[in-house]
Amino acid sequence: MAHVNLLPWRAERRKQREREFYMQLGTAFVAGLGAMLLWMFWMDQRIDNQNERNAYLQTEIKQVDARIEKIKDLESVRAHLLARKEIIEQLQADRSQMVHLFDELVKTTPSSARLSGMKQSGQSMSLDGVAQSNASVAEYMRNIEVSPWMGHADLRKTENTHNATRMPYLFGLNVQLNKPKTDEVDADSVPEQPAAAASSEAPAVPAALGAAAKAVTGSAAKPAAASTSAKGAAPASGDAAKGGAGS
Repeated sequence: MAHVNLLPWRAERRKQREREFYMQLGTAFVAGLGAMLLWMFWMDQRIDNQNERNAYLQTEIKQVDARIEKIKDLESVRAHLLARKEIIEQLQADRSQMVHLFDELVKTTPSSARLSGMKQSGQSMSLDGVAQSNASVAEYMRNIEVSPWMGHADLRKTENTHNATRMPYLFGLNVQLNKPKTDEVDADSVPEQPAAAASSEAPAVPAALGAAAKAVTGSAAKPAAASTSAKGAAPASGDAAKGGAGS
């Protein structure tokens, strides 16, 4: 006899497939939810790690900024010290300039002119004075331009006051200062040697005077000795004369 299944197997199979589908769907949802949670946890860890790195970098940047500020302060102090060093070196280099400058002012000023005021500003000098004539002013300018410690001289003003003084002309000059070369300074220092020689020979003058004094006193003493010994020396001189004549 043939076996005939009269039960609704198609409906049961449909329900079984539906149960399997929902089970697979739930499994996929749980797996997706777990994967999403893992991904979120991993991203949170990366974010936290990056935040820690950013915080570390911010701390280091602040330290570097503080060091940069200190370096800027040190650079400003260094620049200030360098400026002071340059000023000191400039003063050290120009230490003897004023001595030579005053010496040159005495040397270059002619007898027909006289200075009444001077003002120095850096490497320039303003001179004011009086002179007998414009020729005296021109001579003074030529002397200044020949000087090794002074340069070009510009005539700022010249005016005849028409007064009764010996120097009626008022003049003003602008002079540029310069530094001579080493060989020029040595050449300027050469004339000082005769002065040194004269100073070394100066003690010889009192010695010569002493020798002259001795000679004078000796010559004064000899007549006295001659007068005291004239009586005793006269016969001897006579005998000597006879002996000389006999010979």
